[in-house]
Amino acid sequence: MTTATATSPAGPHTLPRHMTFEVEDWNILARCWHPVALERELGDQPLGVTLLDAPLVVYRSDSDIVIADDLCPHRGVPLSMGSGNGQSIACAYHGFRFGDHGRCVKVPAHPDNAIPSKLNLKTYPAVVRYGLIWTCLRPESDDITIPPMPHWDDPDFQQINCPWIDIAGFAGRQVEGFIDVAHFAFVHTDTFADPDNPVVPPYKTRLTPDGFEAEYRSSVGNYPIGSSERGRAGFEWLRHFRVHVPFIATLEIHFPDDGRLVIMNAASPVSARKTRMFAPMCRNFDKELPLQDVYDFNLEVFEEDRALVEAQKPENLPLDPTLEAHVTADRSSIAYRRALRTMGLSQFFTV
Repeated sequence: MTTATATSPAGPHTLPRHMTFEVEDWNILARCWHPVALERELGDQPLGVTLLDAPLVVYRSDSDIVIADDLCPHRGVPLSMGSGNGQSIACAYHGFRFGDHGRCVKVPAHPDNAIPSKLNLKTYPAVVRYGLIWTCLRPESDDITIPPMPHWDDPDFQQINCPWIDIAGFAGRQVEGFIDVAHFAFVHTDTFADPDNPVVPPYKTRLTPDGFEAEYRSSVGNYPIGSSERGRAGFEWLRHFRVHVPFIATLEIHFPDDGRLVIMNAASPVSARKTRMFAPMCRNFDKELPLQDVYDFNLEVFEEDRALVEAQKPENLPLDPTLEAHVTADRSSIAYRRALRTMGLSQFFTV
């Protein structure tokens, strides 16, 4: 289930250049674990990613995954511009080579000289879970706090990892849209929702140690538009949301005949204005169908949401409940904002 490469950050803590977060909020978010890449997209070549405005390079060193600042300590060239061989990566400028734990292992200009420790990379812990590579920029302990995903390790379930989607919006807005059930009838009518059924039945939220959960029951089905013949008259659809602050939520949908579909909405905060959305899924039905069909449908659903998330103002998520109007259907949104406030996030999110 889990592959861990426990490397420790080295050197003094610095904040990213051109940071889009307030310092206090960045420090809170940097203590959390976030996904940065699909495991399958990492081959022998270095991969450049960004988390919380921090450019990172991800590379393989034998069976380990190394995550480090995307910066050669020699002359400041991004290491993601370089090349790799599965054991190490080389800087594109002077060929300095870096291996396990970010250690500099070769200086081509002086192959016989001792290598100073100052040439070693600043690294971060790396963990693979749900087919995603996760990291934490400011770990405070050896604990790996990644939210659970129901049924992912169940052998009766098929595990699926859709391609990531970039959204020009804040992760908090994206997550709030994922847990908002009142928008189905207006945004998702080309994919699964019923435009003639906008009513949101009463539901409640329940606090959990790292967020909250909500069970929402309605007659709105979850089959793709055009395949409604597979539905069952009178079936009550249960959608079970589990929200883990700051930016992870899972939705377990109960289908007829004990079918289950679980979707993890893992919103990675690239910056305060950009989100890379990962969506691992698992299901115990339709396991023989082509994966590309799942990828295409997932993309269509999230593209419907994208336009709204990118247009919302303010761009960030107001945590002060007086700054936006709320209705009863917004219980999950209100609980989400309350949970973010409890983390200590504040000023940045009301700008």
